[in-house]
Amino acid sequence: MTQPAPPNSAENPFPVRAVAIRVAGWIDKLGTVWVEGQLTQINLRPDSKTVFMVLRDPAADMSLTVTAPRDLILGAPVKLTEGVQVVVCGKPTFYTGRGTFSLRLNEIRAVGIGELLARIERLRRLLDAEGLFDARLKRPIPFLPSTVGLITGRASAAEHDVTTVATGRWPAVRFAVRNTAVQGPNAVPQIVEALSDLDGDPDVDVIVLARGGGSVEDLLPFSDETLCRAIAACRTPVVSAVGHEPDNPLCDLVADVRAATPTDAAKKIVPDTAAEQQLIADLRRRSAQALRNWVSREERALASLRSRPVLAQPLAALQARGDEIHRARSAVRRDITRLIDVETDRVGHLAARLATLGPAATLARGYAVVQTVPPSGPAMVLRSVDDAPAGTRLRVRVSDGAVAAVSEGLTDGE
Repeated sequence: MTQPAPPNSAENPFPVRAVAIRVAGWIDKLGTVWVEGQLTQINLRPDSKTVFMVLRDPAADMSLTVTAPRDLILGAPVKLTEGVQVVVCGKPTFYTGRGTFSLRLNEIRAVGIGELLARIERLRRLLDAEGLFDARLKRPIPFLPSTVGLITGRASAAEHDVTTVATGRWPAVRFAVRNTAVQGPNAVPQIVEALSDLDGDPDVDVIVLARGGGSVEDLLPFSDETLCRAIAACRTPVVSAVGHEPDNPLCDLVADVRAATPTDAAKKIVPDTAAEQQLIADLRRRSAQALRNWVSREERALASLRSRPVLAQPLAALQARGDEIHRARSAVRRDITRLIDVETDRVGHLAARLATLGPAATLARGYAVVQTVPPSGPAMVLRSVDDAPAGTRLRVRVSDGAVAAVSEGLTDGE
């Protein structure tokens, strides 16, 4: 009966070959798997029957070493170049001699344009649902940025278009250029690094991501999820100028401003000197004309006010009122004088009538007033002979005075 092997410990370590064999056995049990990624570092040696490559995940900084027979690579459905998107079937293998892991391929399939567009559409819906395309999150571009960050290919037409057109529009503009790969497997990490570098520069006021036109495969890095999220995380406004007018990668939707072409981006980030000078001249002319019109309008208003009678002859109204008062006083005086004259005449007539009817006038015509003078009491007018028997003291008043008399009674024949 065999004795069981002692457990692994510091006193009983495994040799390297034992560990390698065990790992190879475990990995060999995994079977075949289908994997999707981008091919990079294709090492196709003329004298080798095995091709060594790297299969990279475009959405993460991860990769696998893959090997394939030479005939499989040469007979692939598409030309295998760096950056091409493929779906492969292979078996995980652990090489005990070098202690390395690789994926041994037995089938390679190309990812068609339709599948790429479908995946981009799914990613677009995902980012849209997360709010990365929300217009309220778009930051405005400064009117005149001090420094423009430019991410583009080295010595590319896009760089030439942006710098030339922007400098022609505003000669004082400055650029902080970061040259990166704009297609292939290295494009996304390099662009993300350049974005982070420019976003951290306090002098950079706006970042332009520029690239010329190309196929869907060429523009695939600009629809990468990692790049889109990096653009959304930037604190500096980002202008996307990728491809031509019909091209619409996802970075256009995430960026703060979309430009149809790199030339259009240059027109959006800096103003046109000639146009701004023309605008200033036009504004000065319009403001001067508006000021002149305002002064003329106010002058006409003042002239209209001055021409009004109340201001042209301010005392005319007082003179008119004075004349009215003078006429009223004259009329009052005239009426009062007339009334006094009428009343004077009336009083004179009444005085004449009173004088005519009064006792003094009657006395003056020879008449006399006889009064009885009793011993006590007031004198009374004699109205009847019966009131003056003989011996009655009498007082006779004539026009020029009064005399005393004594009644002798009735006389005969009267």
